[in-house]
Amino acid sequence: MNVIQVSNLSKDFGEVKAVDQVNFFVKTDEIFGFLGPNGAGKTTTIRMMTGVLRPTSGTIQIYGKEVWKNQIMIKQILGNVPEEANVYMDLTGFQNLNFIGELYSIPKEIRKERAFNLLRQFELYERRNSLAKKYSKGMKQRLLLCMALMSEPKILFLDEPTSGLDVQSSIIIKNLIKEYNKNGMTVFLTTHNMDVANEMCDRIAIINKGKIIKCDTPDNLRTVEREYQAINLYLSKEINPSIFTNVQGIKSFSKVKDYYHAIVSDIDQAISGIIKITTEHNIKIHKINTPEPSLEEVFINAIKEGETKNLE
Repeated sequence: MNVIQVSNLSKDFGEVKAVDQVNFFVKTDEIFGFLGPNGAGKTTTIRMMTGVLRPTSGTIQIYGKEVWKNQIMIKQILGNVPEEANVYMDLTGFQNLNFIGELYSIPKEIRKERAFNLLRQFELYERRNSLAKKYSKGMKQRLLLCMALMSEPKILFLDEPTSGLDVQSSIIIKNLIKEYNKNGMTVFLTTHNMDVANEMCDRIAIINKGKIIKCDTPDNLRTVEREYQAINLYLSKEINPSIFTNVQGIKSFSKVKDYYHAIVSDIDQAISGIIKITTEHNIKIHKINTPEPSLEEVFINAIKEGETKNLE
């Protein structure tokens, strides 16, 4: 079942088209990654999905209900931690959660129990009576997540949840997001961190200049990327990379630290050409391997492909 359906979504700011005919869906109980460079349209899309901005055109449906026409009902089932969010600094950790519970009309005893459970889960219980302004950045981010979870939302929107955090806070947050997802919560996650996206997301959409250019599972995105394979070469001595640029089957050739990296369209042709040139220059190949494309390579190439199409 699709809990979120985005159809032909567009948002214009004057003559600037921030989001342009975007289409995607989010399944029940999945962690959906939304990736893109700065200014790609990620934040604008999320603000429309959470009812903050009205679309210029197109629709967003959550559980079959159009967001803009059912804002009160939709906001009751959403938890949201935008990147620029902050805690109430002059309240304690517990008071922050208690205040959110009051906003959602959660009965006093239930909100106290729920707040304490969240503080324990996110390893903040011992600091529950400390003012939030005395918390570290990682602790504040954990508290923000607790605040978003106080209403027991069905869908959780997270914008860069681990950005700039210490290792401990990052691990706690990632593990608990996965645990909540395993227990039935749908998560919509934006991040610049490819390791986080690869580790956590079931599917990923890549957006650039307001358009979705890729949408699939991390494994499938990497499989498609294998149209162009990579070769790493460890040679006995240095050689000018430009010598390889005209070799049939090689798309690019460059030096990376202590090895050479080639992107190839035909691996057999490329290796034959490499062997021929290294032999001619009396260079031995110590080691050659063909690494799997990383999600970061998929992302960078997708952005480049999108830029090329826009120029055509």
